[in-house]
Amino acid sequence: MKKLTRREFVRSGIAGFSAISAGFAFSGFSYRPAGQIDQVDLGRTELKVSRLALGTGTSGYGGQSAFTRMSEREAMKIAHQAYGQGVTFMDTADAYGTHAFVGRFLKEVPREKCQIMTKIWTENNSWNQVVPVSQTLDRFRKELQTDYIEIVLLHCLMSGDWPQTKAEFRDGLNDAKSKGIVKKVGVSCHDYKALEVAVDDPWVDVILARINPGQKSMDGTPEQIMALLKRAADKGKGVIGMKIFGAGQWNSVDQREESLNFVIRSGNVHAMTIGMTSTDYLADSVSRISSVVEGMHA
Repeated sequence: MKKLTRREFVRSGIAGFSAISAGFAFSGFSYRPAGQIDQVDLGRTELKVSRLALGTGTSGYGGQSAFTRMSEREAMKIAHQAYGQGVTFMDTADAYGTHAFVGRFLKEVPREKCQIMTKIWTENNSWNQVVPVSQTLDRFRKELQTDYIEIVLLHCLMSGDWPQTKAEFRDGLNDAKSKGIVKKVGVSCHDYKALEVAVDDPWVDVILARINPGQKSMDGTPEQIMALLKRAADKGKGVIGMKIFGAGQWNSVDQREESLNFVIRSGNVHAMTIGMTSTDYLADSVSRISSVVEGMHA
């Protein structure tokens, strides 16, 4: 398989999603009775988060996403419905352009009951200029209207040498942790070797990894990735799954059920982020997740 460059990867991902996104939010989704999302320990990080994070990065890159392209009214409706169903964990990033929205939402709910995860883009390009981490985090906190951030990740790592090439970011986040500006740090991986290195790196508190049983938009086979996530969980790291429905490529009713059971019942993925583009999609995901969890405890 040809290994994509970082730029090719991002562009191909967005193009691929665009081809299916026209019906992604609504096709096959109907409102189901609302369940309730539970709170879980994020490994041994001492953070507690909702099992489901409200993803705001669907087709997100360059400071915008599906969430920023919908109306503010609809976005707030989704966020408030999610909060009412126990989703207190919000997944955002500089690349998604959703910090300002999350900040406005945090003014409408108790900040201490929410958990925020964001991500730093670590390369210069047309929409991002690398500056010292302290400046980046000052901007993030202003946009998010919060004094602290629960989790900050290095975004979209695609090579195994990231501990060396991203050393200045690691150092900056260490300083932020010591000051209480950031509680936990980690990485978002889009490469098998990058993920493998993150599993064993003591600097990493939290890993965001692509996982689904259909091997869609993933960095290895489901068995390979799950083995790495087990190692990470065994080491006490917080493990958060993404691309649970394969960026819309693993999205039939049966496939969604299979994926949620595969991920949740593994015991290796503490929480997951799913991009929300409608209240029906949210309700469907919450209902299915809560049903899997209830089934585990029956």
